Amino acid sequence: MEHPIFTKIENAKKPDFGAILSKSFELFKKVWEQALYHVLITLAVMLPVILLIYIPYILFIFQMGGFDSYGYYDDYGFYREPNLAPYIPFLIVYVIVVLVIIFLAQAFVLGITAHFVKVLKKVDTGSAEDVGGYFSLIKGNYMKLILLSLASFGIALLATLACYLPIFYVMVPLQLLVVFYAFHPEMSVSDLVKASFKLGHKFWLTIFGLIIISSLIAQLGILLCIVGVFFTAYFVHIPMYYVYKDALGFDDVPEENTTQVTS
Repeated sequence: MEHPIFTKIENAKKPDFGAILSKSFELFKKVWEQALYHVLITLAVMLPVILLIYIPYILFIFQMGGFDSYGYYDDYGFYREPNLAPYIPFLIVYVIVVLVIIFLAQAFVLGITAHFVKVLKKVDTGSAEDVGGYFSLIKGNYMKLILLSLASFGIALLATLACYLPIFYVMVPLQLLVVFYAFHPEMSVSDLVKASFKLGHKFWLTIFGLIIISSLIAQLGILLCIVGVFFTAYFVHIPMYYVYKDALGFDDVPEENTTQVTS
């Protein structure tokens, strides 16, 4: 039987671009500290991942190089042709391991981001709902998160291979995917993807505009001595939360709490 969310999408109200931006700024004033915590947790995972990926790569480049007759380092065969044949098995294993690490890390980031979306709802609506710990949407759901990560990668890759233009279309549902997972972790991966595309397609232009503007705002933290981006990076998820809320609403929140940020 089809999930009830699809019926709600059919009857969804069109999100108001200006109202969502306005409410996003107001909500950000209340959740910026939580946004920072979620960013730091994400960095704690991603930095080791970056090291795991690039250290072997750097060592390989040095291994492929050598020194010329004058004692200068010959980087990647400037003075000689590199023989890649002995390294092909290593390169194949390296690529596979890198992809596995990226998918595992992306699954973790999706879970952390989904928890932030739950925090947004709690602060915005004044709900007494327990959002759990930072890893509450990861525990017991890691395989589903990995599959979501694979699905996102596959969709983005296909869109990129199709002359890049489709990437502008799929970026809308891909941004909504984490919001649907946050509020419906029980849904199957295929239903989550389907719901994201269905809502994204219905209000594509409005959501696309919100993504562009919120992404620019999220990068403004770079102007504050670079580290400011840690505070603003998660701003991009707030308009996506309001798109879901304003279009579909929450069954467990009174109507009067679904129109504006609580004071």
